[in-house]
Amino acid sequence: MTTLRRRTFIVGGLAGASAAASIGLASSAPANAIGYPFTLGVASGEPAADGFVIWTRLAPNPLNADGLGGMPNTNTAVEWQVATDERFTAITRTGTFTTTQASAHSVHVTLTGLEPGREYWYRFRTGGHISPAGRALTAPAVGTQPELTMLFASCSHYEEGYFTAYRRMAEEHPDLILHLGDYIYEGGATTTKVRQFAPATEISTLANYRVRHAQYKTDPDLQAAHATAPWLVVWDDHEVENNYADLVRNDSSPAGDFTARRAAAYKAYYEHMPLRSAQAPSAENMLLHRRVRWGSLATFHMLDTRQYRNDQACGDGTKVCPAADDPARSLTGTSQETWLIDGLRQKLGTWDFLGQQVFFAQRLAAADGSKSMDSWDGYTANRTRIQNAWDANGNKGTVVLTGDVHRSWGANLMQNYGTQNRIIGTELVTTSITSGGDGNAADNSLNPTLNPHVKYFKNLRGYVKTRTTSAEMRVDYRAVDKVTVRDYPVKTVGSYVVESTNPGLQAP
Repeated sequence: MTTLRRRTFIVGGLAGASAAASIGLASSAPANAIGYPFTLGVASGEPAADGFVIWTRLAPNPLNADGLGGMPNTNTAVEWQVATDERFTAITRTGTFTTTQASAHSVHVTLTGLEPGREYWYRFRTGGHISPAGRALTAPAVGTQPELTMLFASCSHYEEGYFTAYRRMAEEHPDLILHLGDYIYEGGATTTKVRQFAPATEISTLANYRVRHAQYKTDPDLQAAHATAPWLVVWDDHEVENNYADLVRNDSSPAGDFTARRAAAYKAYYEHMPLRSAQAPSAENMLLHRRVRWGSLATFHMLDTRQYRNDQACGDGTKVCPAADDPARSLTGTSQETWLIDGLRQKLGTWDFLGQQVFFAQRLAAADGSKSMDSWDGYTANRTRIQNAWDANGNKGTVVLTGDVHRSWGANLMQNYGTQNRIIGTELVTTSITSGGDGNAADNSLNPTLNPHVKYFKNLRGYVKTRTTSAEMRVDYRAVDKVTVRDYPVKTVGSYVVESTNPGLQAP
């Protein structure tokens, strides 16, 4: 595929009205009627064989406390272009999207009618200003199985480090990026970290969530990662509040109506992500679980493990808790479980990838059987039903992709964890982008006696890179040594192979 040059990322920030005229975009408003509005960059997502979503948000003053980004309370026309080359000499689609203050002047354009399995470039213009350009890809056509280079990441705490790992992800020029939750953090600012949150207090209102998302989106490394490839995103807990479960909150601070808080958080999340209109929230609800096909190579089952779950058993935490095995307890909710099992039974591709948030395999913390109540170990019957479904259907290429725990892990998924009977799938857990700070390369928290099916552990920050064909997935755990210092190089700290007909981690 064509390499995306650095010029593509910076041209929009330097362009003005005269440049806009020279590339054939008609003026939609007087030049410089507003300040430069594309401070949050651009993004694409939700690739299909005939198109994808392109996103931006107008915010000349992105950290304004009212959350409106410095935009006037008027509808604003935003022109967009899609081309088959990064110089935009071959334009394939153009159009206009009208933003509103009610949606924080965010732009979501769903493109259709494009060619499968190829690169495109896109950009936006309004008021005489041009956005940076982004690169997107359509999914391959059903019936084809070209190689897929995918990266996945999670947990980017703004205060705890610089987003160097996002920059390194951009430099990999992948076909697809998954973000598996904790894209933002909701807490209040500190004075002891390398950066400070805006606003300074824990966020709980729509304006606050918009400002926090905007602060993240102003980061140039995150902008580069969004501009390099389409993303598939799902949330975890910190997009709303730590360890919430459905409408049960973690604690009572800050005071207020949690249903209203969740509605505000979901609305701000949608406004800042390249999601389809099918994912637009309704009050405190948002349909985020969905299926995305990558030709006949892979099916992505993107899960939501927060919105529908029962409250964590035994008061949450890591403990011995018989209630965790109650068959009525669910992490996914009944409807999403049925949807997932139905999708797995269809076996639409060689691989089934479950993009989700919390540790899936059994993971004992101590010899007494203590386990995390916030993970699938707190909802064991739900996990067993899902595993049994793909196992009974013969889905040997099932791989669970996980975030949340701020460490890299790799595990074999067992038909029975107690007896270690038969490997039926694979779990790949990405570490955090920054959460947890620099980490410790010498940390060895892997306990093979308690968890013989868990094969890999590393306490450094970074992401996972996979290259998948119909025969195998090659897995590289990628890490940077420090996030409290800018611009460290990335390195491979662990590698495995997963075969499509032989589940489990193998040496490369």
